[in-house]
Amino acid sequence: MNLEFLGKKLRHEQKYYIHPYEYVTLRQRLAAMLPLDGNSDDNDGYNISSLYFDSPKDHSLYDKVNGIFGRQKFRIRIYNGGDQTIKLERKSKYGDYVSKESVQLNRVDYDRILNRDISFLLEYNHPLIKDFHRALQGGYQPAVIVDYVREAYVYELGDVRITFDKMLSAGINTHDLFDPNLALTEALDSTKTIMEIKYNDFLPEAIRLIVRPETHNRSSISKYVICREVGFRHFRP
Repeated sequence: MNLEFLGKKLRHEQKYYIHPYEYVTLRQRLAAMLPLDGNSDDNDGYNISSLYFDSPKDHSLYDKVNGIFGRQKFRIRIYNGGDQTIKLERKSKYGDYVSKESVQLNRVDYDRILNRDISFLLEYNHPLIKDFHRALQGGYQPAVIVDYVREAYVYELGDVRITFDKMLSAGINTHDLFDPNLALTEALDSTKTIMEIKYNDFLPEAIRLIVRPETHNRSSISKYVICREVGFRHFRP
């Protein structure tokens, strides 16, 4: 059974805070059975940096804080600090389910967006870019940079991804992902690792027996909200 809502394909997404000893045990068990995501540089994973956008009244932030059923966030994401892959993404949340849409941008596109030169987006015949353009016209603007290291294990059946997100940090002095002077500050206690379990229709029993989600305390974790809170305390544009 394929889960859909408003024409979007939905996936399960469950998040947990885990302690270092749990992380070490789980990664050993997963590594013995599953391959790492192909983007990984080494056994620790790969770096993800995302620039999130929000409305003048911070709708994305407060919709999350208030637990609104249907909400969305726009972000531009890069990997390992490079500009070879730049993605515009929209992550939508409907209760316990998520949908992610993405489209590739180039460095020139990114720079123009950051300089608030957005008229060129109308040249793209892509629904996500059109919606992003409307959001920018409506006042959406860069809100915070979210940076972390992701260690991801994949299982083809059910399109399962088990991820450990580590070293979560927030940008505190710029909204430019490529600024050589970008300053990051730790946003989460170093004793906490974020584990995410993502899958389509079902979580295969072989994976469930390894990660045993019922033994962990599930949390409503938002890396965006955590980093925005840091930004409120430190950001100096």
